[in-house]
Amino acid sequence: MKDTAKHQGLRNQLVSVLQDKGITDTNVLAAIGKIPRHLFLNSSFEDYAYQDKAFPIGAGQTISQPYTVAFQSQLLEIKKEHKVLEIGTGSGYQTAVLYTMGAKVYTVERQNELFKQTSILFPKLGIRPKHISFGDGYKGLPTHAPFDSIIVTAGAPFIPKPLMAQLKIGGRLVIPLGEEVQIMTLLIRKNETQFEKHEFGEFRFVPLLEDKN
Repeated sequence: MKDTAKHQGLRNQLVSVLQDKGITDTNVLAAIGKIPRHLFLNSSFEDYAYQDKAFPIGAGQTISQPYTVAFQSQLLEIKKEHKVLEIGTGSGYQTAVLYTMGAKVYTVERQNELFKQTSILFPKLGIRPKHISFGDGYKGLPTHAPFDSIIVTAGAPFIPKPLMAQLKIGGRLVIPLGEEVQIMTLLIRKNETQFEKHEFGEFRFVPLLEDKN
């Protein structure tokens, strides 16, 4: 689990790339500057870990490119102690960013292989989500709701109603919507029944899987 001065230098370069691409949230940039992304990847990708690219992580899933992680995190407007629900733990990198930003993270993963990997990795890196679970992200985590923010890290064909219900009034839900290509979508809950919708252009994600049972 080595994190060297060379890795730190590459992280600093990555932060500069993200700033050039329009990421302005200093909390997001600081988190990305701290987290050893190479430890969330297969060692064969270590030399490329700080490029702004997505990589395969197993179970047909990917680790999102850093810009996408930063963009989604910025849209959430995280404050310290915010309760954040993450749908799709994946490699755990996005979880680590949210945790490092000061959020209380509740995360759900559909792939058992990845759930097991992150359950082992997080303690080694000193990352302590409030709750990690293996299950259907479409259902959210009703027993822990409501949440200040909800982030979905896979492409969804629609916004799951349970996620909307589990968002606090004033809360923010960030979700990539679409089948082949996704539109990054932000919902802000105005009251019990009304949501304000904003769209932020095209991104590409693996699909959000639903339990068929």
